[in-house]
Amino acid sequence: QVQLVESGGGLVQPGGSLRLSCAASGSMFGTYTMGWHRQAPGKQRELVAEITSGGTTNYADSVKGRFTISRDNVKNTVYLQMNSLKFEDTAVYYCHVERELLFPKRDYWGQGTQVTVSS
Repeated sequence: QVQLVESGGGLVQPGGSLRLSCAASGSMFGTYTMGWHRQAPGKQRELVAEITSGGTTNYADSVKGRFTISRDNVKNTVYLQMNSLKFEDTAVYYCHVERELLFPKRDYWGQGTQVTVSS
């Protein structure tokens, strides 16, 4: 049983910053890619950023240069530093952990945390 606990969401003004955290706990074996997805009203869920166990990162084009993902492997925690926030960043952000061993596939989702960018 793997559980993901998210924190750091909230209300922020345009141009402001937020830092999201997601701590994973439970019976996790092997190596995992950790990341963040978001879903805005009327939009499909999209990948925001992810980071592999080896530290390789991948970002959505819309957040490159503004968001930074990092992880602490000792704490099994992934972070998302969000700077220069825009109205378009408003969404529910979901932590996601996926086993890098592809078979069997195994992944886990957090409950989601609301990020609202508003003046």
